[in-house]
Amino acid sequence: MKRSEARRKMATELFTVHIDDLTHEGQGVARRDGKAVFVEGGLPGEDVECVYTVRRNRRDEAQAVNILTSAPERVEPRCGHYALCGGCNLQHLVPERQLALKQRWLLDSLTHIGKVQPKQVLEPLVGPLWNYRRRARLGVKYVTKKERVLVGFRERRSAFIADLRRCEVLDERIGGLLETLAGLIETLSIRDRIPQIEVAGGDEAMGLNFRVLAPPREADLTALHEFGERHGLTLYLQPGGPDSVRTLADFGTNSPQEAMSALQYRLPAFALNLEFQPWHFIQINVAINRQLVDRVVELLALKPEDRVLDLFCGLGNFTLALARRAREVVGVEGDAGLVAWARRNAALNGIENATFHTADLAGDLADQSWLSDGYDRVLLDPPRSGALEMMPKVAALGARRIVYVSCHPATLARDVGELVHRFGYRLECAGVVDMFPHTAHVESIAVLASSKPGSGIS
Repeated sequence: MKRSEARRKMATELFTVHIDDLTHEGQGVARRDGKAVFVEGGLPGEDVECVYTVRRNRRDEAQAVNILTSAPERVEPRCGHYALCGGCNLQHLVPERQLALKQRWLLDSLTHIGKVQPKQVLEPLVGPLWNYRRRARLGVKYVTKKERVLVGFRERRSAFIADLRRCEVLDERIGGLLETLAGLIETLSIRDRIPQIEVAGGDEAMGLNFRVLAPPREADLTALHEFGERHGLTLYLQPGGPDSVRTLADFGTNSPQEAMSALQYRLPAFALNLEFQPWHFIQINVAINRQLVDRVVELLALKPEDRVLDLFCGLGNFTLALARRAREVVGVEGDAGLVAWARRNAALNGIENATFHTADLAGDLADQSWLSDGYDRVLLDPPRSGALEMMPKVAALGARRIVYVSCHPATLARDVGELVHRFGYRLECAGVVDMFPHTAHVESIAVLASSKPGSGIS
């Protein structure tokens, strides 16, 4: 049999398996002829008919086609595009079970990777289940044969753009507008030269940043302007790198980015208003971010005389809230642009006890004066790769309490294990933060306390 014929047969041959568990990516785990099969769309306890999608030496992958025995936790997905779109992969599972699984995945990572267990498991932070996402990158594709534009997330395990009419997890200001947005792009002369749109929502304004690979014509700019006005959106164009982003009104000029009007979000518990631009990193879930900032401040157990170090501080999301409760806060971030905006946000909010530094936190920090100073508390909020290089340096600071906010349980577990086994910290508590409902993404938080005599928290 030729390879192409074998592939066609693989894609159509139905077989039945029993789902025993879920992977950390949300796929059902089954076995067939002694070999692991990861089944997209299957839930533990179910018997499903499926077809192979990938065959490998150690494990195979498959797609559920028919659910023969349905798990009691299975629900009908709210999104009409769920079977195709890769933006979510757990809508078919009740939210309570999603949370329980994420908590288990976190604790499993701490046990098996970090060889540690928390003294206490924190209650999950939960918020809205739908229309929560205020930041996203949408793909755009003009399909010549159909003379149509597609706007949306990638298809599951594919580079193709899913054909979406709306999105149930995006902020409704844009989630309910995808079909209209695609229709707008179809009218532009550069419809085949727009590969993506960055969505960035503030509390009041919603920004859309169009990546453009060819200069728009005057008629294009007019159409975009009218679209933005009609739907209350702030539109940006980006012909090159992040430094090239301009609002429609400023496009084609040399106006400095600093002069552009900024998006904003509030942290009411700390009387803070933070400004940002569409290309800046912000937490995607406004309700969860507010709870997370509250919890971080609470778990650090701050005293008015404390000096705090905030590593990977971004544009000041945690730093400025901490400054409202502590004597002094030092924020450190690798992106000089974000550091500039953190300083801007401090000034905007009248905060004078927060200072910011730019440094590569995975590199050589021998010449960094801020690292030789003493701190009572340390906060870390690193990227998915974690902060392994920083663990000896953080431990050397002698902070009595460390809070670690993570977007990847495996690297959190690895780094916490270092602090516990090499440097004598105790893992006091850990828990999940449901920043991304209906996905297998696990955001979490862990608290460590020094085990050295005289370092207890009073």
